[in-house]
Amino acid sequence: MFRRIGNTVVRHPVWTIVAWLIAALAIVATAPSLPSNSDESSFLPKSYESIKAAALQERAFPSAFTPSAIALYQRSDGGKLTAADKKDVARITTELGEKNIDQVQKVVPGQPSEDGRYALTLVQMDSKNAGQPKQADAAKVLREDVKQLTKGTDLDVKLGGSAAQALDQQDSSKRGQALIGIGTFLIILVTMLIIFRAPILAVLPLILIGVVAAIANGLIAYATKLFDLQANSSVSSILIVVLFGVGTDYFLFLMFRYRERLRAGDESKQAMINAVGRVGEAIASAAGAVIIAFLALILSTLGFLKQMGPALAIAVGVTLVAGLTLVPAVVSLIGPKVFWPSKSWQREPENARFAALGRGVQRRPALTTAVSGLVLVALSLGVFGYNATFDLASGSMPKTKESMVVQDDMQKAYSAGAAAPTDVYLSSTDASPLDKAAFAAYAKSLGAVDGVASARMTQVNKDGTTADFTVTLKYEASTDQAIDTVGRVRDVAHSDAPRGTEALVGGMSSIYKDIDTAVNHDYRTVFPVAAILIMVILGLLLRSVVAPLYLMASVGLGFGATLGATVWIFQDGQGHSGLMFMLPVIMYLFVVAIGTDYNILMIARLREEAREGRSPREAAGMALRHAGPTVAAAGFILAATFATMMLAGNALLTEMGFAVSFGIAVAAFVMAMFFTPSLTALIGHAAWWPGHADRARNAPAGTEAEPVGPGPVTGEDRDALAHDPSGRRG
Repeated sequence: MFRRIGNTVVRHPVWTIVAWLIAALAIVATAPSLPSNSDESSFLPKSYESIKAAALQERAFPSAFTPSAIALYQRSDGGKLTAADKKDVARITTELGEKNIDQVQKVVPGQPSEDGRYALTLVQMDSKNAGQPKQADAAKVLREDVKQLTKGTDLDVKLGGSAAQALDQQDSSKRGQALIGIGTFLIILVTMLIIFRAPILAVLPLILIGVVAAIANGLIAYATKLFDLQANSSVSSILIVVLFGVGTDYFLFLMFRYRERLRAGDESKQAMINAVGRVGEAIASAAGAVIIAFLALILSTLGFLKQMGPALAIAVGVTLVAGLTLVPAVVSLIGPKVFWPSKSWQREPENARFAALGRGVQRRPALTTAVSGLVLVALSLGVFGYNATFDLASGSMPKTKESMVVQDDMQKAYSAGAAAPTDVYLSSTDASPLDKAAFAAYAKSLGAVDGVASARMTQVNKDGTTADFTVTLKYEASTDQAIDTVGRVRDVAHSDAPRGTEALVGGMSSIYKDIDTAVNHDYRTVFPVAAILIMVILGLLLRSVVAPLYLMASVGLGFGATLGATVWIFQDGQGHSGLMFMLPVIMYLFVVAIGTDYNILMIARLREEAREGRSPREAAGMALRHAGPTVAAAGFILAATFATMMLAGNALLTEMGFAVSFGIAVAAFVMAMFFTPSLTALIGHAAWWPGHADRARNAPAGTEAEPVGPGPVTGEDRDALAHDPSGRRG
């Protein structure tokens, strides 16, 4: 099949390129815009208690005041507010409310801090648009206006709250995307120049992947709108890296094989047809594993991950099709001039480093397996110290952003939980009015919960059927202590609810509590489903039951080693309270799925070497000798491109960038290079049970067996190797 694809696109390259350009123009011109939602509550299904509480609040208290933005005032000299300062705050609050800013429904004064150094203006916005870009736009106007109104006073003002956080997150995301894009571009360009010493070949993947990115983004926007998925700005940053990183991987797989066929004496177009025919199944299987792993995120209960899964799957799918059609078409048009001005493509290099590594694995497979396995196990020990954090806003931007400064200042000036109080809604089960005489005792029970600073009944709806009890925690909403406390509040709220009533607990801490529950569900669902589906792909590719088992076990060790190293560096080394809650899910999918690419490439080559009649140990050594350079180059570029996410300047992308790049490095340079081939050599022919995929095949004279992946050593290859004993074949 892949040889037919290669033959079609190479024989009709112009039509292939024109079809891609038409598709790109049509999709980009007609695709809808991709909105971004930063409201954490929108990521949860309606069945969770915090979401039920939010829905009840909208029904029972439609005009309830919930601040979306908070203006925090203090004197410029840091002293206590004077009477004149308080008068200025009151004036600013009034004038701000009179401006009729879009989305702003109400502007009221807030409580001054107990130490007299801070005052507040609270701004309520339309709750229906919470987390939407239009509220970030409103926050931008508010920030400008409140600063303008404060000029000429002794006050310093900063704007915080959820709307301001959305604005700062949006700005931070744009900056991060620019840095990630530039970093990714430079890494790919420089690395490709070093590998091939050919400027055309260095620039070509960037241009082609740019076309792929335009098409993928358009298709993602269509899918997001069609299936009503949630969008988040962090997805765009991840997409950049996935498209360019994975796209360059597949480009390298193809170009190394194309160069190999040219060296073996193939005519230019035939060399590309053979390259697609030989490496096509390996690329398709690798991409299939990635797509399956990403699609497993559909099973997630979090809207953020539900959207990320299909988006990334679409991106990889488009990249796969481009790797099998667009890239061969363009390169076949250019021909060997794609390697200009370098002449190295015409001869085998003399360097024999990978040949030496292959001989080492061949001679001592048990030692290689033990050492590489122990490294992975040792790093995995850090997993036991893992702790999750849930503040997506502060994790998505630097602490120096204005809204983050407001959040930190409010924690110092007020009760840490004052900025995001917890609400307990007590409702009658039979629509009869509540017994108000029971309110005091109920509030006292809530206030007695360990970790609660205060609890009081604040309002009753007009029918008297629902009461709102505001519970202020001693801790900031996203901390572990707050999440544990809200769990105890739920227990008391439910157990102490008066007869004939039911309670629902809402607020940010309650949302984070439910997110924690949802993530734990995802661990139990997404992980095993993704692993099983990837094993099925491996089984179909390798025609084996045994090999997929230990390949997935090795990738699991790689995941543990990656998470353990990330815990040690960020929690123990840098003192972070924990890692972002979705990091293990994302890391698992990237490390397991993309890390499997290199295992697929190496094990496919090992099988082909075995088919040439070599023993399991000899096949392992030769596989590393020949496929090692491809895995090393692809692994380095992909790890380096993911590392550019650390340039974004926020905790989420920094942790994600390190974890995924480290995991890919482990997958390429530990698992694929040493652990997998040495373990396969130890297991021997049993690795391919119940089939005989490693048995030698005797093709009829004058024919070429249809190989899989990097391809067997053919007669032409052996002639070339006779002139170059090093055996390094790119």
